[in-house]
Formats: sequence, structure tokens, C-alpha cells
Amino acid sequence: MSGKTVVRMAELEIVPDTLEAYRALLTEEIEASVALEEGVLSLSAVSLRDNPNRIRILEVYADQQAYEAHLRTTHFLKYKNETAGMVTSLRLIEVDPIAMRGKP
Repeated sequence: MSGKTVVRMAELEIVPDTLEAYRALLTEEIEASVALEEGVLSLSAVSLRDNPNRIRILEVYADQQAYEAHLRTTHFLKYKNETAGMVTSLRLIEVDPIAMRGKP
């Protein structure tokens, strides 16, 4: 992998009645992405405590090529197709890392 790390923040709103199914599909997609894709460095999803159908995902990829490869994977395409009717809004925000650390 070469190039600059790609960091994105996704803001989603989910149809409340589909939230449980959405969360299960998202969890499955995140688990597969981190396990199977070398270029996916981390994926973290949270919901807003007072508004749980608002989801935030922090995505970290080794580089642009890894991000683009992620979009073509079977598990990502399954997630996109199966959640299409559940997502009422999606905003991808380009962000620059300041300090991102984790324990192995």
C-alpha cells in the first residue's frame, strides 16, 4: 500500500423501523471489511444516544486505492444493496486526521 491514508466520516440517518436490521447488516459489513481487506485499517460505527437512528462511521483506509477496492467488494455491495431502502440520508465528509491512536 502506498500513498496518503484516506479518512472519511459518514453521517447516516436510518428509517427507525429498520434500525435493528440496519445495525446487523452494518456490523456484518464492518467485520468482513476489517477481517478480509488489508487496506481497511479501521471502521468504527456509533449511534447518537438521544437519536439512535442517526449513525456515524469513521473509516480509515491505507490509501485511495484501498478505499476504491473496498467499494467493489462483495460484502460492501451486499451491505449497500440490502440497506438501500433503510437509509434516508447519507453524507460523506472528507476529514484530516489530527491524532488517531489505538491499542493493538
